[in-house]
Amino acid sequence: MADPKRYELRGVSASKSEVHSAIKNLDKGLYPLAFCKILPDFTGGNDDYVNIMHADTAGTKTSLAYAYWKETGDISVWKGIAQDAIVMNLDDMACVGVTTNILLSSTIGRNKNIITGDVIAEIINGTVDFVEMLKAYGIDIHLAGGETADVGDIVRTIDVGYTAYAREHKSKLIINNIQDGDVIVGLASYGQSTYEDTYNGGMGSNGLTSARHDVFDKVYRDKYPDTYDHNSPLELMYAGDKKLTDKLDINGELIDLGKLVLSPTRTFLPVLKNVVDQFAPRINGIIHNTGGAHTKVTKFAPGKKIIKDNLLPIPPLFNLIQETSQSEWKEMFQVFNMGTRLEFYTDAETAKEIIKISESFNIDAQVIGRVEDTGESSIELTHNGEVYNY
Repeated sequence: MADPKRYELRGVSASKSEVHSAIKNLDKGLYPLAFCKILPDFTGGNDDYVNIMHADTAGTKTSLAYAYWKETGDISVWKGIAQDAIVMNLDDMACVGVTTNILLSSTIGRNKNIITGDVIAEIINGTVDFVEMLKAYGIDIHLAGGETADVGDIVRTIDVGYTAYAREHKSKLIINNIQDGDVIVGLASYGQSTYEDTYNGGMGSNGLTSARHDVFDKVYRDKYPDTYDHNSPLELMYAGDKKLTDKLDINGELIDLGKLVLSPTRTFLPVLKNVVDQFAPRINGIIHNTGGAHTKVTKFAPGKKIIKDNLLPIPPLFNLIQETSQSEWKEMFQVFNMGTRLEFYTDAETAKEIIKISESFNIDAQVIGRVEDTGESSIELTHNGEVYNY
């Protein structure tokens, strides 16, 4: 069995407890239970409107993209990195009802000695392509430029981040008010939606440090020393036995493991826009299972027991990660989305409509659980007959 502390030994945290402790006294905005911080309308001075600003990055996924690019010459993976960072902003904002008319600005810090100009071009082109794709679904994202800095003294490879801003009418907001008796609709992070060109392994942009080092072989430790933190225990760096170009059979198609882990973070915006436009008053909560994965919801459902006893099937990628790392299943559900990355909290009839909308985009969806009012915040998750409590 793997060391349960190895995630922290690698310099990362699923719970981000230190970060949450540092910001615990900060103002939580107009609606403390909102998935994103919501501020007064400072820009317009209208009490009927609010401001929402969100910033995020692709995280350590860029390290894997660098290694895969150098190993295979496939520069297209950098377009996926742009999407990773963008989705981590836009889909979070959609959880409070913001699904269009969003300003987007990039902040990219690179080590110029190893990250070439054609990589930057690929990231920028990927940004434009992604924004154009969303326009076809009535989602308008406005590019506001950004900053690309050469900061090799502090960045080993590249850090790709975006900041998003929107001004929204209060009547369109969705503020988490998760209720006793709500059912939970889960949407799949894997498969191939109608707006994706290839199969998506479902990885998203969380848990990459764990996946990269638990799955891939130590040969990359020597070949690509810029892809890991040299302050972490060396034996935990690339401690797996798989090569980036080893294949995994997905529905009869052989896909490189490296590219499977690098599957661009799926955006649910086309689904979210349809659901929000039609059913916003009947939605009691929307949770994007990013940092903290299936435990994320506890921050937004005080006094509620979240029961997840009918999760979507775990896709091959996460089964492989668990098998290779020998991680406890309980930890897996706290680090990875495990195939279910978006949750709607609503009534049973609305749940049926949400599932229909999701399936119209070829995204699997089903009722994965329910909510009980117990007076204490907790999660009860069932997998293969085992029950895990958080």
